[in-house]
Amino acid sequence: MHLGIDIGGTKTDVVVTEASGAVLHRYRTATGYGPEAVLATTLAAVDRLCSEAAIDPRDAQSIGVGIPGAISDGEVRHAVNLGIERLGLASALHDAWGVTPAVDNDVNCAAVGAWTLAGDGGLSLAYLNLGTGLAAGIIVNGKVWRGARGAAGEIGHISVNPYGPEDGDGLRGNLETYASGSGILRQWGKPGTAVSDILAAADRDPVAAEILDRLYQGVAAAVRMLVLTVDVEEVVIGGGLAALGDTLLAGTCDVLNEWASHSPFLRSVQLDQRVRILDTDQPVAAIGAAMRGAGHG
Repeated sequence: MHLGIDIGGTKTDVVVTEASGAVLHRYRTATGYGPEAVLATTLAAVDRLCSEAAIDPRDAQSIGVGIPGAISDGEVRHAVNLGIERLGLASALHDAWGVTPAVDNDVNCAAVGAWTLAGDGGLSLAYLNLGTGLAAGIIVNGKVWRGARGAAGEIGHISVNPYGPEDGDGLRGNLETYASGSGILRQWGKPGTAVSDILAAADRDPVAAEILDRLYQGVAAAVRMLVLTVDVEEVVIGGGLAALGDTLLAGTCDVLNEWASHSPFLRSVQLDQRVRILDTDQPVAAIGAAMRGAGHG
């Protein structure tokens, strides 16, 4: 048995899996804010799951944790959405359980989870997370590709339009502004509106329609970028916006096919056939965390 913990900006998802990644038990709860609350939430969630599964954390073959932010030697830094500037997560959990978990960035864990569920050990894959922010986890030859300084996949910071809408850093036209929950809310500019309501208004509100069009353009640009830089076999879309399902896939493929109609080269790489939406019922990041704990990725 392997224990996987996905600490998200709103939910903490904990699973017990088999060696294959198949989920045996699962528990979800709201995530706290701030280092103390995040740690308390994690411990309480694991206690609850282990109680229901009649196991002890020490009984697990391995434990893995996925969490936003920059991760180094089990320490979490700059997890802004969780209110964490610095947290020695691995050492804190070791103090509680007597076992040191593997800690990795949540998007990298989700990439490992998506790769595990794909069931093809030779597959190269990019997991494109469209959540509060936008980032990608990249798997090449069964391993997470991290780059020279760990910034591989941080494509949300790449501008696709220098005259586009401004992001939180004061830069214009970044992918994260086009294709993330926070970016959509920033473009809308009216507090208290849910992202789903903004996108649902696209058929009657011209501003919402423009935001939806930018979403498709942004996701298509991310797919094109990932395929043409790493040549991954497929790009798997997950995160909160993946709940748009076939609507998101169709809108993205319309953009990709429009580009291909003007470019024989883009037509040859078949971008529209190399993108799919993840099954949102699968706790992919938690599964990936369990697999990271087991030494995969």
